[in-house]
Amino acid sequence: MSDLNDGFPPYPVGLRLHGRRVLVVGGGHVAQRRIPTLLAAGAEVVLVSPVTTPSVEGFVSAGEVTWHERGFVEADVEEAWYVIAATDDPDVNAAVVAACEARRIFCVRADDGAAGTAWTPAVGRHAGVTVAVLANREPRRSAGVRDAILEGLREGSIAAPHDDERAPGVVLVGGGPGDPELVTVAARRALAEADVVVADRLAPRALLDELSPDVELIDVAKLPRGRSASQDEINRVIVEHALAGRRVVRFKGGDSFVYGRGYEEAIACEAAGVPWTVIPGLTSAISVPAVAGIPVTHRGVAHEFTVISGHLPPDHAESLVEWDAVGRLRGTVVLLMAVQNMPAIAARLVAAGRPSSTPVAVIAEGTMPGERTVLSTLDDVAADLEREAVRPPAIIVVGDVVAVANPERYAWPS
Repeated sequence: MSDLNDGFPPYPVGLRLHGRRVLVVGGGHVAQRRIPTLLAAGAEVVLVSPVTTPSVEGFVSAGEVTWHERGFVEADVEEAWYVIAATDDPDVNAAVVAACEARRIFCVRADDGAAGTAWTPAVGRHAGVTVAVLANREPRRSAGVRDAILEGLREGSIAAPHDDERAPGVVLVGGGPGDPELVTVAARRALAEADVVVADRLAPRALLDELSPDVELIDVAKLPRGRSASQDEINRVIVEHALAGRRVVRFKGGDSFVYGRGYEEAIACEAAGVPWTVIPGLTSAISVPAVAGIPVTHRGVAHEFTVISGHLPPDHAESLVEWDAVGRLRGTVVLLMAVQNMPAIAARLVAAGRPSSTPVAVIAEGTMPGERTVLSTLDDVAADLEREAVRPPAIIVVGDVVAVANPERYAWPS
């Protein structure tokens, strides 16, 4: 057997494992980490081990892995294209390597990389590119270099040929609740690839400053009771730029398909023959309460939650909400765009049967530096909103989960 300490660097190669047998000896945490990647590569994974972790057993139960529930025997390596020796017994691992060496099968030895015939690199994937890093058997260094490369690819600071061949079209990007740290990697990537960014007021503003100077930024802010671009005009703008051969990112807060009118834009693109894709964002209906420490569900307290737009008062002729039915619900109600109409909504919920003492949390500027939470009840929320001068944007949570998160305010039993 050749000695990997002989001073020669490893020869990097990509293995095509689809439909090929890969043997994993040992069912512990190393196997738990390696098996998902092997399955993603299409390998036929065979596990040999007397015991295994619950997660690995889950692969077996799902029919993704064949498990021989016993110790290793030399014949196990027969017909394998690739082998991983990952037991906690050095003698067994050595026997696996020796059996593979005799049959010219490459083998990774997890407990002693220098004693095997192959190393497992730190691997990551992005946009069809696989990054594999080997740093002289230094796993942390390998992982660090891999992560740096992937971050550069995702954010656009490292350009790949694929980036220069991006096709024109529209990408509907949800920017999350406002904090740029809560924007998805895919959203950042889309912004880095954009020729034109059409942005809402609630889209994370800090990210707009990171756009390349040659990117055209179009502001279509919709201000409450103020200036705004009509939805028809927004549709016209994104379609016009896409038809001109540009890559357009429609960037907005939250998720495009949760009160973001994103599908109206998708329909406009479809009608104009413009390709469109969606990058979901964290909806503020769930993420803002979570960041404020309020769950929308909790075992034994709330087993469902309802998200409602409160931009129309309950008695408005165009309202599609069955407020009487909402008032009879026992679970959590999350209200978006409801600050102005909350007094009328609270009164309607109480009239429909919700106790006036029901806890309410109003989370203003959620996830942003000016975030604050006003705790109240359905009975008092109108006065509390006025006293605290709460202004949009705000997420309003109605239900006992507010008391669970704030027992000192509502004397909720522990």
